[in-house]
Amino acid sequence: MKKFCMAALAAISLGQCYSAQALDASISVGHTGQTSMVYRLSLQSNWDQSWLQSSTGHLTGYWDAGLTHWEGNKDPSNNTLSFAPVFRYEFGGDYIKPFIDAGIGVSVFQHLEVEDKHLGTAFNFEDRIGAGLHFGNGQEVSLRVTHYSNAGIKEPNDGIEAYSLNYRIPL
Repeated sequence: MKKFCMAALAAISLGQCYSAQALDASISVGHTGQTSMVYRLSLQSNWDQSWLQSSTGHLTGYWDAGLTHWEGNKDPSNNTLSFAPVFRYEFGGDYIKPFIDAGIGVSVFQHLEVEDKHLGTAFNFEDRIGAGLHFGNGQEVSLRVTHYSNAGIKEPNDGIEAYSLNYRIPL
């Protein structure tokens, strides 16, 4: 629990570094590949960079810091703090802009087990891919698949996936 509290403090401090920039908030609801429900609250800070601009769209990205709650049917619940740089390719459009996201970040789990999955370490990598729609008013909806594992740092390394529906709004 002490490690989890330290990670929470670090995430809050990191969030303060980005407080001068515009922040977005998002909420996600989903489930694991088994039966657990997954709830996530997060803050995003868009990058002020854009690459590969064309008539099709452009590449950009954002920082994402989140808190995920894993609610198992038979196991105790679990919580995760995570931080990730996320690349986004946003296609052209007037009011509605489709996009795809991909990122690899880090996470810290409160417990080493989620359902019947044994993670091996509290520290895990967070790989994500998603697709959605960005609206002219700054809001967006998306679907995302997120995989957590320790990349073989320590056995067991079962890993776990979460599939979620996300809603993002500017603050």
